[in-house]
Amino acid sequence: MRPASNAKARTGSALQIFASTIWIPQAWLLASAVGNIGAGDAAASVWWYATGVFVLGVLRSVLDAAGARIAFRQARHTLSDLRRDALAALADRSPIDPARPASGLAASTLAEQAEAIVPHVARFQPARLRATIMPLLIFACVFVWSWAAALVLLIAAPLIPIFMALIGWRAKAASKAQLVELGSMNAFLLDRLRGLATIRSLGAVDMTARRLRLDAENLRLRTMAVLRIAFLSSAVLELFSALGVAMVAVYVGFHLLGQLPFGAWGTTLSLKEGLFILLLAPAFFEPLRDLSTVWHDRAAGEAAMQAVRDLAQQGTLLPGAQDEDLPFGPAPSSPPGVRIEKLRFRHASNTEPVFDGFDLDVVPGEHVALLGSSGSGKSTLLALLSGFALSESGRILIGGEVMSQRTAAALRRRMAFIGQRPHIFPATLAGNVTLGRPGISRKVVRKALDLVGLGAVAARRGAAPVGEGGVGLSGGEASRLALARIVAAPETGLILADEPTAHLDVVTARQIADALLALADGRTLIVATHDPALAARMDRIVRVTPGRLERAA
Repeated sequence: MRPASNAKARTGSALQIFASTIWIPQAWLLASAVGNIGAGDAAASVWWYATGVFVLGVLRSVLDAAGARIAFRQARHTLSDLRRDALAALADRSPIDPARPASGLAASTLAEQAEAIVPHVARFQPARLRATIMPLLIFACVFVWSWAAALVLLIAAPLIPIFMALIGWRAKAASKAQLVELGSMNAFLLDRLRGLATIRSLGAVDMTARRLRLDAENLRLRTMAVLRIAFLSSAVLELFSALGVAMVAVYVGFHLLGQLPFGAWGTTLSLKEGLFILLLAPAFFEPLRDLSTVWHDRAAGEAAMQAVRDLAQQGTLLPGAQDEDLPFGPAPSSPPGVRIEKLRFRHASNTEPVFDGFDLDVVPGEHVALLGSSGSGKSTLLALLSGFALSESGRILIGGEVMSQRTAAALRRRMAFIGQRPHIFPATLAGNVTLGRPGISRKVVRKALDLVGLGAVAARRGAAPVGEGGVGLSGGEASRLALARIVAAPETGLILADEPTAHLDVVTARQIADALLALADGRTLIVATHDPALAARMDRIVRVTPGRLERAA
């Protein structure tokens, strides 16, 4: 946590601890009132004692509520900070990072599992401090009046932390296993929902349902295991707390009856002193019992915190990711050329290089099609040109500037990348064009939508948002929307398109190709495609095979 957050967390815990200490003077006032009545004083003489107990009780409630509120707010801030760091780390990862976590797992971890961090920070940490301070303070108060009663508390107290530790180790492992199972099931479910049409076409619905049912049953078993441990820990700690309080009560009772005259520093305890010790005995064990109540929160919270931090572990970083927020410079006066010299690149999971000694030269404003079989490296080449990853050796020059960790972010600002399935956000068409970029007026957005043939669609939809992933739009309309984003970015000089006409019918594919070529007029265009009709409309075709290329007119 940040220093300011630590200070607020300490303030909340301090208020709750101070509220707990108020019970000591309250207990003394109660014991004094009963002692005076037992000594024969009139009941009216305890009025001031009752007033003191009431005032201290109100103060105790106010301080405890304030401390709990501060702790809860701080827990929410801590959760927000962890989520922000994890999202930033995920955003900084390269799109071609093979270790990138599944979107279902990431969503489940950040949205569901991370919520377990709140009770861990808001309740467990203050309870742990109370369990550290309050028993020592109460032990000291009891020891002042009776070393025997203090000895009983001293013997009973260590048993509780020992069993808490033994049970806690098992609870943490069970909670971690439960969170892993939950994340795996959510990732599996999201993946199958995305491919539901394919699953239905292949007749694999029943098999998928059986797999999901099996995952749900495994999750149920792991959840029940966590609950069994939680109930076991509570039962064990309640048992030892009850035994400790009972032993103190037996000693005080027999001492007042004269059967156990020792243990009071050479004198006999009065009714007031004996009652004061009895009132403090449950309070001695109360912080430990509260700690046992939130012990499961600790196990679940630490497992969730580790899961969120695992997401934030840096994999293959997007080159120049830390510089993405720098302001744009002036737009170039001419489209950039592309030059690749002796390129060598290998995926982290592969031993064989995708490219080894690869060369390519694209002149400014040229339109080039990359043709090749699946797996030949066309998409990888576009990813390298986009700066999603850096080559092992060789050079990539964009407009004469070498692609490197230092220049990647600046070079990407002058590019546009169109994937096979452009991501459409749950927002209006205008919002999906601007993407939060400043300085794009409504007039520019309308012009961009009109140029790609979405003007009528925009007029019909108005301010109605598009669904996540483009729900409500056809495949062709989603591709046109991706082109409109480029129209609204006049600084773009290089367009990289990966299978822009894939998954489209012939008529729609031709329309998308027309719009792409019109948009690329005066810009450099490199297209990876299997579509021979689209490739034939380029200035040049480059046939790509792993590690090398063959040129065709």
